[in-house]
Amino acid sequence: MANPYRALFSAPGSRAFVLAGMVARMPISMTGIGLITMLSQLQGGYALAGSVAATFALATAFCAPQVSRMVDRFGQGRVLPVSALVGGGALLLLLLCTRLQAPNWTLFVFAALAGCMPSMSAMVRARWTEVYRGQPQLHTAYALESVLDEVCFIVGPPLSVGLCVVVFPEAGPLAALLMLAIGVTAFVLQRSTEPPVHPHDADQPGSVVGSGDIRLLMLLMLLMGAMGIIVGVVDVVSVAFAQQQGQPAAASIVLSVYAIGSCLAGLAFGMWKSSVPLPRLFLYGGIATALTTLPLLLAGNILGLSLAVFVAGLFFAPTLIVAMGLVEQIVPPAKLTEGLTWLITGLSIGVAIGAAGSGWLVDAFGARSGFWLSIAAGAVVLGSAVQSYRRLTR
Repeated sequence: MANPYRALFSAPGSRAFVLAGMVARMPISMTGIGLITMLSQLQGGYALAGSVAATFALATAFCAPQVSRMVDRFGQGRVLPVSALVGGGALLLLLLCTRLQAPNWTLFVFAALAGCMPSMSAMVRARWTEVYRGQPQLHTAYALESVLDEVCFIVGPPLSVGLCVVVFPEAGPLAALLMLAIGVTAFVLQRSTEPPVHPHDADQPGSVVGSGDIRLLMLLMLLMGAMGIIVGVVDVVSVAFAQQQGQPAAASIVLSVYAIGSCLAGLAFGMWKSSVPLPRLFLYGGIATALTTLPLLLAGNILGLSLAVFVAGLFFAPTLIVAMGLVEQIVPPAKLTEGLTWLITGLSIGVAIGAAGSGWLVDAFGARSGFWLSIAAGAVVLGSAVQSYRRLTR
């Protein structure tokens, strides 16, 4: 049986843009946690560190779709260098302000400007879409990208934290900055695979949120946000649960199991040639995601929690893959990059909400209480999936 992933790379230039995109997307997973580690070491607390990192996350959520909208309008080659220069330059100034002990308000200003970094995972998906539009290989390509996103968030945070602790406090964010510069430069130099700028519909100017099936796109974003909340809850509660069990190091095992489950499922889903329509697959994914949040409340030890999060992770990547496929169908080609970025943005906002909300619940009611937020998010996933299915099948 032929390997569908190997067949993907028969397209000229595909290996090069995937590799460059992988390097360029690493900063998103490294910067926030790197800022927290850096500032907590230098300032001796987490209040300022968390606030600056949150500013960066919210700015990224706001700016990334706007950058992608400009990319759809003017092309990757013209917009990405400017976006990376603004975002990377602001991050460099933030590091300098930290080193020079500048006033705290400067950290917030440059953290907000650093949020202008482009969403490189959307840029890579846009290139795959141009190569395999309307072909079965696009499903496999989206599966590969979802797995690479998972790998990015497995490798990036510990790498950033390790550099900050072992080398010097600013080393993690600085490494992210270098990866951004190298990755984006290598990516934009590959002109042969850059998607052309598609003509914009004069009747649908402006953002993608004003075109296509806006209600369906919002439902997809809501579902992605709820899935992100589940991820944020798992991150925070796993650490608190492991500490409560007297095994703080075991938190890394639990988080790795969750990511491994999602990666394996994503790879398998990409190889599966299904005749089931995307709307029905999306409904199944939403139902499964909601149901697999329930066993999290039953975990009584590290082994039980590891098994529960492994099962929960099995449906994360496949549901994300199907959602990306739906966006490719409902968003005009001239606004595809922005549409994909809105979904990724919804996911990122959800992760931030899940981490903050579950942290409050853990402090107030104990470690396992944080999983009640994942149950609520699972209900939102289920409701959004059902409503999306109804709209898609009309």
